[in-house]
Amino acid sequence: MAEVLLEIKGLEKTFPGVRALKGVQLTVNKGEVHALMGENGAGKSTLIKVLTGIYQKNGGTIRFDGKEIDCKTPIEANEVGISTIYQELNLVLFQTVYENLFLGREPRTGFGAVDRKAMIEQTDKILKDFGIHIDVTKPLKAYSTAIQQMVAIARAVSINAKLVIMDEPTSSLDKKEVQVLFGIIRKLKSRGIAVIFISHKLDEIYEICDRMTVFKDGEYVGEYDIKDIDQFRLISLMVGKDTVALERKKTGYDFADASPLVEVKNIKQGMRLHGINAVIKQGEVVGLAGLLGSGRTELAQVLFGVNMPDEGEVFWMGSSAGIHSPSDAIKKGMGFCTEDRKVEGIVPNLSVKENMTIALLPKLQKFGFVKKKEQDEIVDKYIERLKIKTPSPEQAIRNLSGGNQQKVLLARWMCMNPKLMILDEPTRGIDVGAKAEIEVLIQELSKSGISVLMISSEIAELERNCDRIIVMRDGKVIGEVIDQDIHQDKIMELIAQGSESEGMV
Repeated sequence: MAEVLLEIKGLEKTFPGVRALKGVQLTVNKGEVHALMGENGAGKSTLIKVLTGIYQKNGGTIRFDGKEIDCKTPIEANEVGISTIYQELNLVLFQTVYENLFLGREPRTGFGAVDRKAMIEQTDKILKDFGIHIDVTKPLKAYSTAIQQMVAIARAVSINAKLVIMDEPTSSLDKKEVQVLFGIIRKLKSRGIAVIFISHKLDEIYEICDRMTVFKDGEYVGEYDIKDIDQFRLISLMVGKDTVALERKKTGYDFADASPLVEVKNIKQGMRLHGINAVIKQGEVVGLAGLLGSGRTELAQVLFGVNMPDEGEVFWMGSSAGIHSPSDAIKKGMGFCTEDRKVEGIVPNLSVKENMTIALLPKLQKFGFVKKKEQDEIVDKYIERLKIKTPSPEQAIRNLSGGNQQKVLLARWMCMNPKLMILDEPTRGIDVGAKAEIEVLIQELSKSGISVLMISSEIAELERNCDRIIVMRDGKVIGEVIDQDIHQDKIMELIAQGSESEGMV
């Protein structure tokens, strides 16, 4: 019988206007590797932050190693035996390996000085015990991301951690380095140390984890042994079925003979994109389907010039696009509504008018002054056309609902008369009514000849709105569905199979 190390029951966490955790539960046994699964917004990060004292819970109980705990700080979590290794390592790269291992808890000599000799010897021993043979007196930055990851794990173990939480630990590692990490995890397991493993890479989950807990929209979905749940079933649980009573808006495929607007050939970028080939034709709505980390947003960012590819090329209307920045993309006729509208989209302290016309200002200026009449006419036109609910154009955008904020961002790009609109999670965090209105706008864009690249975690949303859907997994295109094949089950089956497709889509 497995011995329980961590038991969470009825955990609640609320933020102003948002119930992030809705009575969730989690059980982790000693010496097991336990996956925490769920898409963006599922509640995984919130739970970890409550467990480690970054956030304070609003309800529920946490029992750890037989005692009820309520950590107020990460230091307190460390003291009870919980250590977290984040995707962005909290180490000091210019300091030595041994200094990083003992950061904040340096041993002292009898005279009160830092005992560097003891630090070097202990660091050397701890790392060799994990099969890592390096010069610990060198700065940490001299070593690869994989070695830095190992040092972070060794640090966690050296403070007598009973539970190590790993948040996307393989995101910057190559396949060989991942296997080294997995070797370390197996050693932790053999010592009775439990690991909570968070990753969007399903193959890794199935290779290294014993059990998993699935969350969706801040709610507990279920707990499963890895051997008892296949990838298709897991994806179904994570993505869920869309309960919104909206129907497919497309009938037939009308773009077989349409001219390509934008084309990407063999796009490679670090560990995120691995030879992407894709076409978007004039006037069609193309969906990008895939789980978190599949490379959908990264591909959109390459198109818009946010990031440059390491290899490959982007073509615009048959010629090399020459896009090196977002301003180049805007000049070509692209608009981009980003996934995180609060961080990367709206300017909260500016008005609806200012947010809507911020990209258009260079065209609205004459001799350094904004043509107010023309600006007001444009703003009034799109407030009416998109049915934006606001007391006035001068209202601060932060006071609008999420759906109306999203409409303002759509208007920002529509008033630029774009040829391509990139919409990354355009309906996330908005109510059903606003979602339906935005989907209608997407169809209107398509009917007016504007191409749309639509990224959504809600497969049913893509099913309703897209003419064609490109399916991605682990930075690769693994298939495409079109016309009658556009169906949730077909798309989830492709994601689960992860079979690579060759050539152009």
